[in-house]
Amino acid sequence: MNRISIINEAIKEERDILLQHPLYAQIQTIADLRKFTEGHVYAVWDFMSLLKALQIQLTCTTIPWFASEYPTTRYLINEIVLAEESDEYIDGRRLSHFEMYLDAMERMEADTIPVTVFLKDVKERQAIMDSIAQSELDPRIKDFLAFTFETVSNGRPHEIAAAFTFGREDLIPDMFSSILTEIQQRFPDVDLQHFIYYFQRHIELDGDEHGPLAMKMIEELAGDDDQKWKEMTTVSKQALQKRIALWDAILDSLGK
Repeated sequence: MNRISIINEAIKEERDILLQHPLYAQIQTIADLRKFTEGHVYAVWDFMSLLKALQIQLTCTTIPWFASEYPTTRYLINEIVLAEESDEYIDGRRLSHFEMYLDAMERMEADTIPVTVFLKDVKERQAIMDSIAQSELDPRIKDFLAFTFETVSNGRPHEIAAAFTFGREDLIPDMFSSILTEIQQRFPDVDLQHFIYYFQRHIELDGDEHGPLAMKMIEELAGDDDQKWKEMTTVSKQALQKRIALWDAILDSLGK
């Protein structure tokens, strides 16, 4: 069994819980979908900080420029950054996936004020952990965000890569696409096409491009270092546990 398979086996229980989470079955109306996005948007946003931390650590973002020590990984990271930060939207604009998500939320009349206020505070305060702690977010969303930024602040590339690769957006099952289609059919007056586009685009990139690239990054960063592989397994499990709690928080917000 190769090293990637060992991590996947170690996190199988958490992944199964997420992929079979009761949240999905409870998303039956536009109101439910709005609530889902209002909680999930924080995971869409903080994903970019994991990615940018990897770009800072594994490519050269300083002047004067020097070639980083990870030639394959710096290519992989730059490829992922290109798509995640400036992908082509449904209307032809170049937007980050987070901006796409916010736009899709607004079109379905989800409440974007809380996340906008939170990000304004983050930008003004310049102390992310204080912004998280003093926000009015559900404690489980706070824990989810705090784990991300603790992992980033520790500055260990293999651990950041583990949280990025094993704990993120491939954790929404394929059945979610059919749920979205059914809701759109029942509520044709609400614009869901932009959200469906975002979601399908994300699945396409994760499955065809980003997923395989991220696995190559994991292998290059850990190499034959047993300790790094153990640490990546630990971080991956923790990231998934925080995601489970996030999903629980969103489910509770539906009031069902």
